[in-house]
Amino acid sequence: MKTIHVHEAVGSVLCHDITRIVPGESKGPVFSKGHVVRPEDIKVLLEVGKEHLYVFEPLPGMVHENDAAARIVAATAGSNLTAGKPKEGRINLSAACDGLLKIDVPTLARINGLGEITVATLHSLQFVTKGRPVAGMRVVPLMIEEEKLRSMEEMVSHPVVEVLPLAHAKVGVVTTGSEVYYGRIQDAFGPVLRKKFAKLGSSVMGQTLTSDEVDMTAAAIVDFLHQGADMIVVTGGMSVDPDDRTPTAIRASGAEIVSYGAPVYPGAMFLLAHATGPRGRVPVLGLPGCVMYHKASIFDLVVPRLLAGLEVTAEDVAGMGHGGFCASCPECTYPICPFGK
Repeated sequence: MKTIHVHEAVGSVLCHDITRIVPGESKGPVFSKGHVVRPEDIKVLLEVGKEHLYVFEPLPGMVHENDAAARIVAATAGSNLTAGKPKEGRINLSAACDGLLKIDVPTLARINGLGEITVATLHSLQFVTKGRPVAGMRVVPLMIEEEKLRSMEEMVSHPVVEVLPLAHAKVGVVTTGSEVYYGRIQDAFGPVLRKKFAKLGSSVMGQTLTSDEVDMTAAAIVDFLHQGADMIVVTGGMSVDPDDRTPTAIRASGAEIVSYGAPVYPGAMFLLAHATGPRGRVPVLGLPGCVMYHKASIFDLVVPRLLAGLEVTAEDVAGMGHGGFCASCPECTYPICPFGK
């Protein structure tokens, strides 16, 4: 490419978008790459501060910003993503389905450490809906060295950005508490869980009410295992009160405890376990009462990961402390907020 004065540009082909910014209103291309400059364009170009323009003059070993962005997409984008068209040198990726956004953060950092290549994403391991923009990529200069792009491509061995679809799970719900079992109060947990799981593409196959008796709750868990549940959640009885015996019941069902307690508020009394049934290894979750009345809680951080087929370890739960504090804002905007990120 070469630089020419704008008054000499009529008939030339622009090699990048020309951006116009209206403070407080808009920012976007007034002329796009490939536009052939006309006499009437000169006034507009001067108004946006362009006294000189870059026009095409191909150079060996250099790659244009739009082509470079396309190569970054090809190297880093995994499954279930839709790439937009280049705009001002940048290509954005959007989720092609509902699912869990997964970012290879170490590789992302190495790519951005090369210099002149930039890739920005949303935080990893969050649920995203179809069509939501999740990442963007571009190079800083208008033309970048081919060798730098090759270095980026060579360091990528698997997707850096991808959306994992969620399994359509059949969920068994065990609701503990003598006050509900004997009809002293009406259960409020079941309707909440049905809505939450439906939003994630799963369904509640049944709900069993049990008293605070350990054997009754353990038997209900085992029964759902035999019915072929893909996940079992046990509500209530997760605090330290004498009558709260759900963790004991989960152990009595034969489930292996992964983690009891989480550095997430709301959700500190959360329990994660696994039991073995006809469908193999099944997650068993002990859900504290906060899941019932908080829009965002430990449920929203753990369940999408499990439905995406990821293993959630005790170390993973411990790591949720960074970002696991809900600020209890007057108006909850989750998931567009820092909770869990």
